[in-house]
Amino acid sequence: MAAAALFLAYPAFAQEPATLEFGKVDKLFSKALNEERRLNVLLPPGYAQSTARYPVIYLLDGSAHEDYFHAASLFDFLATYGVMPPSIVVGISNVDRKRDFTLPSSVAEDRKAAPTSGGALKFIAFLESDLLPYVAARYRTDGSSTIVGQSLGGLVATQVLLQKPQLFNNYVIVSPSLWWDGQALMKTAPAALAQNQAPKRKVYLSVGDEGAAMKAADEQLIALIKKLRPDNETLFDYMPQETHATSLHISLYRAVHFFYKKN
Repeated sequence: MAAAALFLAYPAFAQEPATLEFGKVDKLFSKALNEERRLNVLLPPGYAQSTARYPVIYLLDGSAHEDYFHAASLFDFLATYGVMPPSIVVGISNVDRKRDFTLPSSVAEDRKAAPTSGGALKFIAFLESDLLPYVAARYRTDGSSTIVGQSLGGLVATQVLLQKPQLFNNYVIVSPSLWWDGQALMKTAPAALAQNQAPKRKVYLSVGDEGAAMKAADEQLIALIKKLRPDNETLFDYMPQETHATSLHISLYRAVHFFYKKN
């Protein structure tokens, strides 16, 4: 793009707002979890003035002090320039992520590090029975959905992919903690992938410079998906220049390009 065109690329707005807001807060009581959960929601520009329907991105670790602002901003930016469609972003605020994102572990070190762990099945029930119906009823959705999870969030996103793949169309799994419980989730992966079929899912999986074991587990997962669910599209993205802490932004950027690539 020529330098002059760059100056014309930014959308023109008639007037800047007097105050700055970036999203809204919803409160949802979850029957599955028996507690109130906060949702940080970003609607596409012009949502209130239109009748259009939009895809939904569900962001784990979506608290205001976690990933909501910077991840939602990135999605908003990429939609502005046509890399992805305008989307509703739902940041799921945490109450106890170690509880919600893990299955019970037989490993003593796991239980010591996360004494409240073991609630992943209830959290997935919350996604399926409480959250997705709530969003579908309250907002104009088009039926397409993406889940984003990193670290322990990536672990539970992987569990959803294996056990309830129909819940989401697209999966962004970043540096998943597949080591949890001695890689127990990976041991059940072949049977789960064979049994729980959902056609035409898209799976983006990334890992940074986080050790050979992390990379090997991710590679194994992608290989299993390719073998047992060949109708799914996958992209494994190894980023040796990134770390566990720095990989999320670039992963989201590359995942969006993968999901919405131009043919």
